[in-house]
Amino acid sequence: MAEGTTSSEQLTATALEEIERQSHLNAFISVDAEGALAQARRLDEQRSQGQVPGPLHGIPIAVKDNIHVAGMPNTAGTPLLASFVPDEDAPVVARLKTAGAIVVGKTNLHELAFGITSMNAAFGAVGNACDPDFIPGGSSGGTAVAVAAGMAVAGLGTDTGGSSRIPAALNGIVGFRPTVGRYPAGGLTLISSTRDTVGPMARSVTDVALLDAVMADDSTDLPEIDLGGIRLGVPRDYFYDDLEPLVVERIETLFSFLRDAGVILVEEDVVDIAALNQAARMPIVPFEAPLLLRDYLAEFVPGQTLDALADSIASPDVRTMFAGVIGGTVSESDYRQAIDVDRPRLQAAYANYFAEHRVEAILFPTTPLTARRIADIGATVELNGEQVPTFGTYVRNTDPGSNAGIPGLSIPLPAAVDEMPAGVEIDGPEGSDRRLLAIGAAIHSLVRERERSR
Repeated sequence: MAEGTTSSEQLTATALEEIERQSHLNAFISVDAEGALAQARRLDEQRSQGQVPGPLHGIPIAVKDNIHVAGMPNTAGTPLLASFVPDEDAPVVARLKTAGAIVVGKTNLHELAFGITSMNAAFGAVGNACDPDFIPGGSSGGTAVAVAAGMAVAGLGTDTGGSSRIPAALNGIVGFRPTVGRYPAGGLTLISSTRDTVGPMARSVTDVALLDAVMADDSTDLPEIDLGGIRLGVPRDYFYDDLEPLVVERIETLFSFLRDAGVILVEEDVVDIAALNQAARMPIVPFEAPLLLRDYLAEFVPGQTLDALADSIASPDVRTMFAGVIGGTVSESDYRQAIDVDRPRLQAAYANYFAEHRVEAILFPTTPLTARRIADIGATVELNGEQVPTFGTYVRNTDPGSNAGIPGLSIPLPAAVDEMPAGVEIDGPEGSDRRLLAIGAAIHSLVRERERSR
């Protein structure tokens, strides 16, 4: 746009055309075509007058439909909220708009963000950008598909236990979960105040880093990283257990690229990671979700109750899960044990790992398996000839970092054109977001360079 070879109106019109052309993917719940084009024209006019106040000036983005955008419905993918239209932007959206971003629409998701397939019975299942018969991952499936399929340049999801990184991996794009608290709070349909965060997605790490800088009010500069001598941990135990052979093949290909570039791969495990994560994760969402949703309804949809929300849930898996959540099965003492004892132990295990082994990040497959056909998805899914729990298997590797509140970045793994995508995740110490993104950008650049030369 700065060179005059394209314009915001052209970019936005192309995005809207792709939304219409690929409507079968069901990536969006609502689209503001007229408003987006009008805004693009205004921003083009400003550019022609030398006014470019923000680094996202004229860039069309997609926003998950549990993040408030003023004047657009915020359904959270559930029928009870279908007519709720916020008056104000969520602070993260306000910052992106101030930087010049244009919201083209609100994207589909797993109902209430309680799941990882984006098979939504209220608004329809989202199809994978590579093959509509396959799941896109979730819960931010619509945003990932919109970005991967060219319906937006970038987008926002949310991430509780993997909801931005999992669909990014399964659609071949980049997804980021920041350190918890990095972005301003508010304007979100939350299910966990401890674990939930907004997660930006784009087709490159540098674009994700730009969104991160704007939302965090940080410098947009991202230092260049020389991978030579960088130490990355490879925790084989837990994170590399029972992987799909295709994922193993691709991760080993990446390892060869990294070793050739001088990266030092430190094969050490995070001590007791499975037990520590299990203890920390179990009580948090079931305890926090009903409190948060009850308060949310009271503030934004007065007159509606948590029971009414539960009764209106359309997706059978979410209905079952939600019934357990509002049933009060987690005591406050169990919750306090998780928050005050178990979660700090998990955080300490990560901090000790980074310090003891002098690694800047750990590296592992984002998901143990690639996407599966929608028709084959139920409570279980096939992996290496066995039926394994769908939710627990897809979320296995992304969950520990979520519970610890540390930053995690999913980058596409090397792949053939006719294969379903997979991702590699790097997790860094708490607060290392910009450094982690810089390392991720170098790895992504290396993978792209090697793929072009093959």
